Amino acid sequence: MDKQRADNYELHRREVAKTLLKDRTDDFLVVTGLGSPNWDATNAGDHPLTFPLWGAMGGAATMGLGLATAQPTKRVMVMTGDGEMLMAMGSFATIAAQGVENLAIVVFDNERYGETGMQATHTAGPVDMAAVAKACGFPVTATVKTETELMEALPLIKETKGPVFVDIKVKAEPLPFILPTKDGVHLKNRFREKLLGPDSLL
Repeated sequence: MDKQRADNYELHRREVAKTLLKDRTDDFLVVTGLGSPNWDATNAGDHPLTFPLWGAMGGAATMGLGLATAQPTKRVMVMTGDGEMLMAMGSFATIAAQGVENLAIVVFDNERYGETGMQATHTAGPVDMAAVAKACGFPVTATVKTETELMEALPLIKETKGPVFVDIKVKAEPLPFILPTKDGVHLKNRFREKLLGPDSLL
């Protein structure tokens, strides 16, 4: 594995998160995978329609699938990491087979397991997750490595009929924790109330 490669990528994950979440509307629902994607989204601005996973590693993509299925008029973006997505390889096939058009899976791929010591993941070697998604049947896939490519990918992520899979190569860098609340009931209730209205909590 090339453990030095991710140190040289130009994109910084927190700036990417700000770009993805800028000017979002209430029709844009976000699920973030545990660990760094949670901190990235919180740094960009805490939002009631962002649902951060504090556990269930590997569950972000399938949670996004369920949400997109339940809310077909909303756009759903899963923002997760390469380590988390590697634990959910079966979800590529399931999501593609379901064919949900309003779902985009975005991976912040720093080629590292950020929560356990920055060990190299398989994407630091031969594993190409966008190619996996394409082989499973995702109609729209892309790998992003530059600012220009990121800008070109925004319409895919936010508007194009999917399911969409975008692997964004980001620099492997230590960053301070900026944590959302750990109160799972609060996170669930605020998301539900914002999406479905106060009567949904009765």
